[in-house]
Amino acid sequence: MLHAILMAGGGGTRFWPRSRQRCPKQFLKLTGNRSLLQQAFDRIVGLVSAEQIWAITSSGQELLVAEQLPELPRHRIIAEPCGRDTAACIGLGAALIASEDPDAILIAMPADHVIEPEQEFRRAILAGVRLAEEYPATSVIFGIPPSYPATGFGYIHRGQPLPERMNLAVFHVSEFKEKPDIATAERYVATGEYYWNSGLFIWKARTLLDLLKRRQPKLYTALRRIATNWHGIDRDEVFRQAYEPLERLSIDYAVMEGCDNALVIQAPFQWDDLGSWQAFERRNPQDADHNTIRATHCGINTRNCLIVGDPGRLIATANVENLVIVQDGDATLIADKRDEAAIKKLVGLLKQQGWDQYL
Repeated sequence: MLHAILMAGGGGTRFWPRSRQRCPKQFLKLTGNRSLLQQAFDRIVGLVSAEQIWAITSSGQELLVAEQLPELPRHRIIAEPCGRDTAACIGLGAALIASEDPDAILIAMPADHVIEPEQEFRRAILAGVRLAEEYPATSVIFGIPPSYPATGFGYIHRGQPLPERMNLAVFHVSEFKEKPDIATAERYVATGEYYWNSGLFIWKARTLLDLLKRRQPKLYTALRRIATNWHGIDRDEVFRQAYEPLERLSIDYAVMEGCDNALVIQAPFQWDDLGSWQAFERRNPQDADHNTIRATHCGINTRNCLIVGDPGRLIATANVENLVIVQDGDATLIADKRDEAAIKKLVGLLKQQGWDQYL
């Protein structure tokens, strides 16, 4: 049976101040009339019943998940006691799923990506499920044909082709590559042999657990302990004790890099990880001066700016360019649009100074 893991934790710090600890990015309506989490649920619920969807989120956010996804059974909302990155998150889901359904196939999907159209996403997922059934020891990932030499995404170098599945190109994975510098990214794109790493994976649950057992035995042991005690009276204490000491590891680093048995499907859908305000800019129209404005704004000689604000709050600008200006409640951000990493650093500085009320 197919199960889905919605990775719904994280703070979305690059979207501060609109994204806050009380309501991070995945719970916001950044595109359309549904939050990013709700859109992710809508995409997969056509293939998987709500009973087979598991939302793994951060401690304190489980009520937000329940409010936004009333269709999701409450026992399918799992709150991590602390964030330990995607290897622990996905591995936890796999361990819990395998304890209920040893033959399960699972799809792990971030809850804060934009993917459209839905029918193409579902076609790709069905192709991935077929591959997982045909090659039960393999990992299946979806590669996005790059539209520009991005330095903010990991890349997948495709290898030898396999026969198409559902009219979609399939390849062995030659290598997984970390986020490159601009020269390397340009070279990747020029070859036509590289994809952006979408962060969408399909495995047999036991295949992922076997990979973790071989490559990350400490993580595997902790997850098995949690799953074994999941229905015990001391579940929460075991969960916390086993989870908190875990190393922060991405799923790419933990099991995918160096993996010699992975397949990549060339994704037929449009994809954006919506990881920053610049990504938000790509999703919204611009005026004649290349400004993206989602605010009450009055400007003179304002160019190449992203301006977002609360309804009824005026933002006025004069003789500025290449800025991100975001007003949200009690906080306002003004930053150089060309330095996305600075916003995350700024959030870190606020933490250091003890200004948690603004986070």
